[in-house]
Amino acid sequence: MIKNSQIPVVILSGGFGTRLEKLTKSLPKPLIKIGKDPILLHVMRIYLHQGYRNFFLAGGYKIKKLFNFFKIKNNNKKSYMLDNIQCSVQIINTGRDSMTGGRIKIISRYFKDNIFMATYGDGLCNINLNKLLKYHFKKKKLITITAVNPPPRFGQIVFKGSVIKKFSEKNKIKNVWINGGFFVISKKFLKYIKGNYSILEREPFEKAVKIGQLSAFRHNGFWACMDTRRDRDKLMNYLKKKTYPWLKNKN
Repeated sequence: MIKNSQIPVVILSGGFGTRLEKLTKSLPKPLIKIGKDPILLHVMRIYLHQGYRNFFLAGGYKIKKLFNFFKIKNNNKKSYMLDNIQCSVQIINTGRDSMTGGRIKIISRYFKDNIFMATYGDGLCNINLNKLLKYHFKKKKLITITAVNPPPRFGQIVFKGSVIKKFSEKNKIKNVWINGGFFVISKKFLKYIKGNYSILEREPFEKAVKIGQLSAFRHNGFWACMDTRRDRDKLMNYLKKKTYPWLKNKN
């Protein structure tokens, strides 16, 4: 089996991040800071601290900002030091308007490995990546997604007639799972991504489900994404308390 340090890790880093409003007018979403560092570095740390060292960033919107941040040119691979751990970073321009599936298909041309890992540039999770990888090999599917059970954004009210019988303040809803954004992908899956404007989570996933080639690794630990300013502020609160729950690996 290939060493973890050599497995390609694709991070989708080219979206517009429109729901972050003014924050992404001058920066790509992955460069929005959580504390002193962009959220992208926090995402990289999740992999880095578990032995993964080979990063490919699928850029698009405001890609020059990514190049400038890492002091790297298009398509070039650079040695990069993060938390005193050496890794490699390669930034690929996958197109300003490409969608998630298109970005993954384009960037996969830059490595020969048949298996790679992928995630979004705005989600943090204390997932055990080695368990995720072993699960993928065990299930022998073309793609494995991480399923998470997040708390709802609003409280839940249960009525009996006009009387409230129960008020639940943002507790997790049992048996509700969503795509948590940490994937293991076989290159054979890429044939179901038809072009640059293919959305990974739609036709390609739907096809994989139809042919029985999509498996789900359930993660019950910490997970958070940064879709809105409110999400960003919540993540900032963890840093104010000097806690990094996404780095407390769930065994």
